[in-house]
Amino acid sequence: MDSSRANDITHSAGELVGQAQAKKDDFMNQCQEGRDQSTHDSSYTAQASTFLHQTGEQVKNMAQGAAEAVKNTLGMNTENTPTENTSSLNRPINPSNPSNPSTRI
Repeated sequence: MDSSRANDITHSAGELVGQAQAKKDDFMNQCQEGRDQSTHDSSYTAQASTFLHQTGEQVKNMAQGAAEAVKNTLGMNTENTPTENTSSLNRPINPSNPSNPSTRI
């Protein structure tokens, strides 16, 4: 084999090694980027989950408060009803009290 042919083979082998190294580096970079993206996605998922849980609790509490307010307004709240009826509708009418006028004319 002459030196020209040996140089060609060596050159070709060097190119193949270089190409293989470049492909390996590209593959490793893609793996690293995928791992980094996966880490970011996991972080975003955890943040979203926490946010939704907190928001869900707030909505639940607001809905319960609204339901209690409606029950109180309609006089249907049996959980917070005092044992003694203090409603002004059950008090005797006092003609001398202008805030509690008589309905009789």
